[in-house]
Amino acid sequence: MVLQAINSPRKMLPRLLGTALMVGALGSGCSWMPQSVAQSGPRERGDDQPVAVETQVVTTGSVEDALEYTGTTRPAQSVTLRAQVEGQVIDLFADAGDAVGSGEVLARLDPNLLTVGVNQSQAELAARQAEVAQAQTGVSDAQTAVDQAQLQVEQARIEANRLRQLADAGAVSLQDAEQAQLVLNTAQKALQSAQEQVRTRQQAVNATRGRVDSQRAVVAQSQERLAFATVRSPLSGIVLGRLVEPGDFAQTGAELLQIGDLSTIKITVEVSELNLSSISRGQPVEVRLDAFPDLTATGQVTRITPVADTTSRLLPVEVTIPNPQGRIGSGLLARLRFLGQRSDAVVVPTEALQGEPPTLFVVQDRDSDAPKVVARSVELGDRSNGQVAILSGLNPGEQVVVRSDRPLEDGQTVRLSILSDPQ
Repeated sequence: MVLQAINSPRKMLPRLLGTALMVGALGSGCSWMPQSVAQSGPRERGDDQPVAVETQVVTTGSVEDALEYTGTTRPAQSVTLRAQVEGQVIDLFADAGDAVGSGEVLARLDPNLLTVGVNQSQAELAARQAEVAQAQTGVSDAQTAVDQAQLQVEQARIEANRLRQLADAGAVSLQDAEQAQLVLNTAQKALQSAQEQVRTRQQAVNATRGRVDSQRAVVAQSQERLAFATVRSPLSGIVLGRLVEPGDFAQTGAELLQIGDLSTIKITVEVSELNLSSISRGQPVEVRLDAFPDLTATGQVTRITPVADTTSRLLPVEVTIPNPQGRIGSGLLARLRFLGQRSDAVVVPTEALQGEPPTLFVVQDRDSDAPKVVARSVELGDRSNGQVAILSGLNPGEQVVVRSDRPLEDGQTVRLSILSDPQ
């Protein structure tokens, strides 16, 4: 019967204790007494057998319920490399799990069509530059015409002045003087026309230069598109996934590779607004991974999103843990336990306390044939969930009596129940 109870769930422990102690009592000629009576009733006269006790090893913890959530690991930074130009994938230099560096070439697309585009744009640029040179030649010709017109104006002015003076002296007729003035006026109009021609041709040069600048931008754009045929990693990290194979035709925007920085892992969980007051930035978080049962990582809260979902009233909370060796991957199930402020307190079950002032019975000489208990006064802290924090008088690793079949005295010999925690 005892062995069957040992294999039962924890909720059968009280029944198992009663059975075990009853067996001990029957073997020693004593009867079993309920705990409430045993701890308060007097010992039977002549009962000198050791008291059967259940003990528990003292540990550190928190009397408050730690908030526990599950989430999924993801890289601190991740990017999806997409094709910025269309073309056939001709080379792939990385696969899932490979470490890559920032700027490293990971893939190449067929550049032939892009090269043709670069050549065409460069040829168009050369043609536009030739237009600029031709327009500048026209400006030079127009400026030469202006210079010649200015010379003709000066000559006509001198001749008109000379004939006017001769006409005033009666040496020539007035008609000759007027004819000379008409020639001067005609030369001045020709000069104005030549000057206007210079301005017009200069505007043509400016417009042609503008087209050259625009074509230079086209050339730069085509060269940049050609550069997009070579796919480089934007960060140092691990290839999380390869989504194409050599020979595939990639449309613009198609996903090629996924890169992640796994030196730091982030886990985002949805926290109820009712528990938000128990979480703060910088708070330590214990992280356990089902993939690595032997690994317990300690992270901290790095971000609390201030906007809750209007339906579920949940807020995203981000936890970050270091991953210097890259052992933790992306997409793993993570169990988070938000540690409280008193996570290092010594904690015992409240039922282990006896008397006033509060006293605990600590087991000594456990490994001997006749272990004894020592009464020890302790200072109590917070209580919650059947646990009490011990501020002083007890150390982690010691064993205290949780239950006994009879009242205990300081220095009394005891017999440890099979339900007692192992040393």
